[in-house]
Amino acid sequence: MIVGYARTSTSEQQAGFEAQLRDLKSHGCQKVFCEQVSSVNSSRLELSRAMEFVREGDVLVITRLDRLARSIADLTAIVAQIEAKGVALRILDMNIDTSSPTGRLMMNLIGSIAQFEREIMLARQREGIAKAKAKGLYRGRVPTARRQSSRVLELASTGAPAATIASELGIGRSSVYRILSAQKQ
Repeated sequence: MIVGYARTSTSEQQAGFEAQLRDLKSHGCQKVFCEQVSSVNSSRLELSRAMEFVREGDVLVITRLDRLARSIADLTAIVAQIEAKGVALRILDMNIDTSSPTGRLMMNLIGSIAQFEREIMLARQREGIAKAKAKGLYRGRVPTARRQSSRVLELASTGAPAATIASELGIGRSSVYRILSAQKQ
């Protein structure tokens, strides 16, 4: 069976998500597992489901390598898990199929290059942020919870629990506690 896996980091990437689904279907995927979560900070439940679903002789298809893994260690672990089940991996945009030794070699080379590229990009990003901070131009992200401090304090004064305040204002419970503790000091 040919099984597909599609992922985007956020739900705002709808066009990319739809393109992945289209490509997977056009390459004969009979079942596609989909999710819209970051591969860095989230557990990828649909990837886990896909890994459990595939059986010996199946092929797991992805559109691009970065949809599956962010590091060579992550990629190696995923590939080892599916190969232990007798499943091949096919990466559409590079025309790589791990059912052959050459395909496995190419996947490892490309995975290493992708990780290197990401690390270089992150290093450049850190350098740019440090330079902007030195010039006083970098402020970081907008503190969304702090802007609602007065509303948090107002709701807390009525006896509303932190979970209710957080839910009503669309902020994290820890942010509510942080605002309340700052007020006590």
